[in-house]
Amino acid sequence: MKKVLKNVSFVILLLKLCIIFGQETTAQKRIIIDVGHGGKDAGAIGINGIQEKDVVLDIANAILKLNNDLEKPLDIYLTRYSDTLISLSDRTKLAKALKANLFVSLHCNHSDNPDARGVEVYVSRKQGKFSKASVFMGYQIESALCEAIGYESRGVRFANFQVLRETFECCASILLELGFLSNKDEGSYISDKNNIERIALSILLSIQKSIEL
Repeated sequence: MKKVLKNVSFVILLLKLCIIFGQETTAQKRIIIDVGHGGKDAGAIGINGIQEKDVVLDIANAILKLNNDLEKPLDIYLTRYSDTLISLSDRTKLAKALKANLFVSLHCNHSDNPDARGVEVYVSRKQGKFSKASVFMGYQIESALCEAIGYESRGVRFANFQVLRETFECCASILLELGFLSNKDEGSYISDKNNIERIALSILLSIQKSIEL
């Protein structure tokens, strides 16, 4: 119970700080990387025992590290920086409080079919002023990922996931399914730290390229 209260208090404090930061005016676009699952919510479990919550956190941390090495780093925030369970509503509240320009939710896929493979991108099925930007960003990142790591494209799809449903009116938002942990090849690939960095770099450069257009 103490751990739960500590996490809740941290989120409340973070949101208060975000409201302050969100009131600042800046020309630099702000990106939220939503790190899926966390804590007791492991997400998908791969055939080699890897957990989705760990994979996406590794990718997010790699994005931050690579971003810091850029000559002009992007203004990037994560919804979680450790193995902590953050509610879906708090994740979207963070994007609104920070007045984000882009919300990217990181996930990995799973299927009962061991041959299922590839990258999927989801955007909200609801139509709003950021719908075209979301679809464009989705295609940009998926195309770059498939080219960089050799994964198959499963296309940009429409869905009603909560993180998309609650952000589509405030910013461009997408949810990435970065391969199938249930697939032997993709599960093994994403377990390698060097490949984690390739995925992270591809996502980062795609975001950088897209927001500069």
